[in-house]
Amino acid sequence: MLSSEVLSAWSPRILSILRIMAGLLFLQHGTAKYLSVPVMPNFANLQMMSPSGIAGVIELVAGALLVLGLFTRPAAFVGSGTMAVAYFMAHAPRNFYPILNGGELAALFCFVFLYLIFAGGGSWSLDALLRKKS
Repeated sequence: MLSSEVLSAWSPRILSILRIMAGLLFLQHGTAKYLSVPVMPNFANLQMMSPSGIAGVIELVAGALLVLGLFTRPAAFVGSGTMAVAYFMAHAPRNFYPILNGGELAALFCFVFLYLIFAGGGSWSLDALLRKKS
């Protein structure tokens, strides 16, 4: 069993891995909407000023910032809010249960980003590097 010292020592690194993976997955939603990578037919006629279009821009920008660990807390704040709005506007009206309304991913992103607002980006982030230099 791992000791609490080992777990404590690795905690900032694991936080960084969580941030990077969540950011990559979030970024992928934005690239699907605007760069067609991967190709998703339902985004073929996406309008930039539609709710999905605005969400796509946020997914691109916030996802990239989270991957880099740059402005982690503000990016996570915007991402969390976007996913809360997406859940309540697009998913919740369909059904009460997230598994039935297709909103489990939006809810999970929302709460992971909420955690990152308070926890920060971890040790492997540009935020940590900039903090060391100042």
